[in-house]
Amino acid sequence: MGLPDYEITRIEEVAGRVRIQVRFTGEVSCPHCEGKQLRIKDRRIRCPRHESWGLRHVALELESRKWRCLSCLRSFWQRFSGILPRLRATEPFRRSVCQRHFDGISRSRLAKRERISSATVERWFGNYLRLLAAERASPVCPQVLGIDEHFFTRRVGYATTFCDLKNHSVYDVVPGRSEASLESYLNRLEGKALVKVVCMDLAVGYRSLVKKHFPQARIVADRFHVIRIVNQHFLTCWKELDPVRSKNRGLVSLMRRHRHNLKPEQHEKLAAYLKEQPAMEAVYRFKQKLCYLLLEKGLNQNPR
Repeated sequence: MGLPDYEITRIEEVAGRVRIQVRFTGEVSCPHCEGKQLRIKDRRIRCPRHESWGLRHVALELESRKWRCLSCLRSFWQRFSGILPRLRATEPFRRSVCQRHFDGISRSRLAKRERISSATVERWFGNYLRLLAAERASPVCPQVLGIDEHFFTRRVGYATTFCDLKNHSVYDVVPGRSEASLESYLNRLEGKALVKVVCMDLAVGYRSLVKKHFPQARIVADRFHVIRIVNQHFLTCWKELDPVRSKNRGLVSLMRRHRHNLKPEQHEKLAAYLKEQPAMEAVYRFKQKLCYLLLEKGLNQNPR
C-alpha cells in the first residue's frame, strides 16, 4: 500500500473499483499531552481515496475512533499516518495526482480520469509547489540554469520554470512569462553571478532578461526549439518550391518526421515524391543531416 502501520484485512472489487479494508496498527496517543490513557467515545468509518491500481480506482475503508484523554480530559479523533486530518485522500494519492499534473496532464483530463474536481487538482498542486519550494536546501541560484514557460491555469495564465540542470531538479516556478512579471523575482534572486550556463528557448524576452540579470552566463539554445525553427524554415522553403503539394497533410506529416520514425510504406511514399522533386530532395537531405547533428549528445568542443 505504501503506507506504514496498516494491516490489510480484506480486498474486494466492485464495478471496476477496489475497496481495501485496513486496520491501523500504530500506537495512538493524545496530540495535546501525548498521554496513553485513553477512552473510546465514538466510532466512524473513513473511506479515503488511495493510489489507483492501473485503471481501477482504489479506496481505503478504516475505522476511526474518537478518544478522550484521561490525563488532560480532552477529546480528539484518531490520527492516521499518511492521511492528513479532515482530508478524504491519502498523501500517496495526492502526490501521484500532483506529479502527473506536473508532467503535463491537464487539470480537466486528470480530474475526469480520477473523478475529482479540477479545483481540487489546482488546490493540491498549489500545496505541492509550496512544499517543493520549502524543501529547497539552498536559495542560491544553480550554476547551470534552465528556463522554460508552460501554461499553468486559466486564472494564473503562464508560468516560468527555473530548473537546476546539473542536479536534474526544479529550482522554482514563478507565475508569468513577461519581462515585467519576472523582473521583481530576478532582482531578489541570490547567486546570479555564479550562473555559468543558461539553457532556454529562443524567445526575445527571455534573452534580454538573461543578459541583464546573468551577465556572466553563456546562453545555450534548447535543442528542441532549435530543431523546431529548422523545421519551420524547411516548411517555408517547401511552400516556395512546391506550393500545391506542400498543403497535403499526409506529405507534411512525412516531411516533418525523422527518418527513423517512418514506416517502410511511408519511406516508399516519401521517396517517390522526392524523386519527382530533385530540388526538394536536396533541401530535405540537408535538413535531415542538420537535425541528426543536433540530436547528437555528448559532443564537446575539442580542447586542442
